[in-house]
Amino acid sequence: MNSPKNWPLWLIAVHWLSALVVIGMFAVGIWMVDLTYYSEWYRTAPHWHKSVGLVLAVVTIGRLLMRTRTQRPARYGNKLEQSLSSLGHMAIYALLVIIFISGYLISTADGRGIEVFNWFTVPGAGELFTDQSDIAGEVHEYAAFGLIGLAVIHALAAFKHHFINRDATLSQMTGRH
Repeated sequence: MNSPKNWPLWLIAVHWLSALVVIGMFAVGIWMVDLTYYSEWYRTAPHWHKSVGLVLAVVTIGRLLMRTRTQRPARYGNKLEQSLSSLGHMAIYALLVIIFISGYLISTADGRGIEVFNWFTVPGAGELFTDQSDIAGEVHEYAAFGLIGLAVIHALAAFKHHFINRDATLSQMTGRH
């Protein structure tokens, strides 16, 4: 069976939307840590951050499940580049899962659930281990910085394939191949 020329449009859309959300969530997360109790955003920003994060978690799980049923386009690059690409993608997804879990552990350490856009509440787990909120907060922060670092490497690799190798790696994720 021949490989498709591009990724499916739904996966392309989810890829780029996820990238924008991750970058936005990172920026908001950096901004939120400096909010004071008296800031009008002190409660609003975390509410939106948690809500968007939980929606992204569901979308990411769906994306991973659907990705197992989706035929990928042809791969470019030598064996080392293909191996590094696979490892990089696995690391990106692993960091996303770590961020989702640590965010949940931060938010529910006090036993309260997480209100998702005031539509419904995800039940809280409570404090499962000592200093859960602080430890999960550090994991969340380091994983977020790691994810942004990998995203930059991912983008640079795509540009390398596009401008130096002149292959269709980037074009496959824009639907223009």
